[in-house]
Amino acid sequence: MASKSALINALAAVPLFESCSKRELGRIAKAGRVVDVDDGTLIADQGQMGREAFVILDGSVAVRRGGRKIADIGHGDVVGELSLLDHGPRTASVVATGNSTLFVLESKEFRKVLDEHPAIAFKLLGTLAQRIRDFDRKYYG
Repeated sequence: MASKSALINALAAVPLFESCSKRELGRIAKAGRVVDVDDGTLIADQGQMGREAFVILDGSVAVRRGGRKIADIGHGDVVGELSLLDHGPRTASVVATGNSTLFVLESKEFRKVLDEHPAIAFKLLGTLAQRIRDFDRKYYG
């Protein structure tokens, strides 16, 4: 990621953050960090306590549950977002399937952002509620 502006633009394209203003995205960008990971890097381990979420800025990852691959995801996708809300166990493992660039947002830092900008919480809750509704329709009709 070349600049703060590029990171903000990348976050704006992430469905989880799409309702946030540029100013709010700038605050979220400040709260996290960009990391590069190598092919095969374990990003999240199923069953372990989660304390951060990951936005895939470049590259791709495989999501595995019980050792079985359930999805390949890439640019703009988020994994571990439930860890921003609680410290429950990871529901799946995530492994880089190529060299990738991730935006890592730790729950502690994210909570500080929400304390300072509570409107962000309402926007994200709306987005998460919609995702739950979509999941429910997909699997239960």
